[in-house]
Amino acid sequence: MTEGAALRARLVDLLREDGGLTRDDLARAFATVPRELFLADGFHAHDTGLLRPGDEGFLAGAYRNDALVTKFDDGRPVSSSSQPSLMALMIEELGVTAGMRVLEIGAGTGYNAALMSALGAEVTSVDVQPDVAARAAAALRATGVTGARVLVGDGYLGWPGGAPYDRVMVTVGVTGISPHWLAQLVPGGQIVAPVAHAGNNPVLRVWTRPAEGRAEPGWPAQAEIWAGGVCGAGFMAAGGPLGAGYPWAHPAPVRTPDWATPAPAEPARWDRALSGLRYHDLWFAVGTWDSRATSAPFDGGTGCVLLDETRAGGAAIRADGAILAAGGQGATYASDAGILVDRWADLGMPGIERWRATLVLAGDPREPVYVPRTWSLAG
Repeated sequence: MTEGAALRARLVDLLREDGGLTRDDLARAFATVPRELFLADGFHAHDTGLLRPGDEGFLAGAYRNDALVTKFDDGRPVSSSSQPSLMALMIEELGVTAGMRVLEIGAGTGYNAALMSALGAEVTSVDVQPDVAARAAAALRATGVTGARVLVGDGYLGWPGGAPYDRVMVTVGVTGISPHWLAQLVPGGQIVAPVAHAGNNPVLRVWTRPAEGRAEPGWPAQAEIWAGGVCGAGFMAAGGPLGAGYPWAHPAPVRTPDWATPAPAEPARWDRALSGLRYHDLWFAVGTWDSRATSAPFDGGTGCVLLDETRAGGAAIRADGAILAAGGQGATYASDAGILVDRWADLGMPGIERWRATLVLAGDPREPVYVPRTWSLAG
């Protein structure tokens, strides 16, 4: 067995243990599609500098369960290869199978399209960055993938020339769902997309169902659009109409490392801190209940905060349930944050997958998107 094959087999074992990979056909795709060939220009991992083919650690790094940044613009990451466990979860959530036509918004390296093609799907991947699209297309050719194509275009518009699609896979953080994607879906088709919520981009599943007498501009009558949570995640944000704001949106994430110097306000609620996924469950719930929730740096990392009007203070929620306060209104915000954490605990700590919302048109009226309006717990 070659080193690459051994690393792929180990990645499959890891993804199965993680729980996001359950399908044997998708496991075979991960075991056979060479991720390193989709990283021909190198990558940046979170704890390394640039690694190129031939560098020590390149091959092993290519098969870590990590997102790998492949392009920067003015120091800001603008393209990457997503975390394999997240790819697996999103592909399984969509139920991609042989014979399906899939529209992918955001080509990345082309690796995700190659995995879906290995399942027998016909993939049309659209990316607004010509150089990213060219590299992804070249990688698909180099690996002999014939069931996927990469096109340069505005992801908001989808790709009507390939419609109708059975599924839409979105791999860039968006404010909402483009009406064009919905119009290009077959009846009963589904979308998975990382949609902005409380400073993150948790993955949502979007579907439609009949609604007697209801119509929205830009979408046919007799349809109601719903979203359900899938998992917590972070993605690079899209621009243009896919990144448009709306009146009830959460505050933008705080990017500066010196957001505040928060001080303990309430002690830990749990002896053991929540895992990353469970913390995102809490974060998501806080965001459904409080429009002040967003993301900010504290304790050497990034987490959920209630942000005050100055954006320089508020309250931060730790993974152990402790609350930190900062700024002149810190005590009030900390009290509010504590009430939200206790509410989540009292409800049995529901996961993201328990939440449902209807979607309504918002954003730029000329190029609107469907965004979640009111969230509620299902089941």
